[in-house]
Amino acid sequence: EGKDMTEQDPIRVLVVDDHVVVREALCALIDSWPELAVVGEASDGLEAVAQARQQQPDVILMDLLMPRMGGVEAIREILSERPSTRVLVLTSLSEDESISHAIQAGALGYLLKESSSKELIDAIFDVHRGKLVLHPAITRKVIRHWGRPDPTPPAEQQLTPREVDVLRLVARGLSNKDIAEELCLSEWTVTKHVSNVLGKLDLKNRTQAAIYALRSGLTTLD
Repeated sequence: EGKDMTEQDPIRVLVVDDHVVVREALCALIDSWPELAVVGEASDGLEAVAQARQQQPDVILMDLLMPRMGGVEAIREILSERPSTRVLVLTSLSEDESISHAIQAGALGYLLKESSSKELIDAIFDVHRGKLVLHPAITRKVIRHWGRPDPTPPAEQQLTPREVDVLRLVARGLSNKDIAEELCLSEWTVTKHVSNVLGKLDLKNRTQAAIYALRSGLTTLD
């Protein structure tokens, strides 16, 4: 998966972390893949916003706790300018407050800094394709942090059966294209269902939708 991209331009990646050693290691790893290219690096949120503007990356690897401007604020600013940018957050579990804010800001992927290099590379390909990447430990932490949603009325009553199907597949991390294939629908129809689900449940993005589905028991982590 993602390995058939040799004909296409490489995925443009921006690496944001305030630790030079971490940044250098990430850049070396990413550049060792012909399908990926590091187009810039930044040591704080302000530099990240400037680099994102200048380089127009496809995927941004984003640290959360940084000087001058943190990752969450940078995510908000970058996505308000270019909503199509995919943000993959690299974090430690101790940052659960920041993780919750990053989810609200619209990052699509969440990986632990302890992840293996293979997990990281897979995650870059996945978020680039519009798939949601949520490390299970992060998901558990966020679900505990947010608690169960107030089911007033429960999602099943607010949503059509088809919308519930779509929500479950969003929670499994599938992109709209994958969901369309799974349910034999057009991608346009799936996009419409996803926006209906977000509107009815008053959610901002598919990450929030996935966590809602897990919190309300519509689907499980397994």
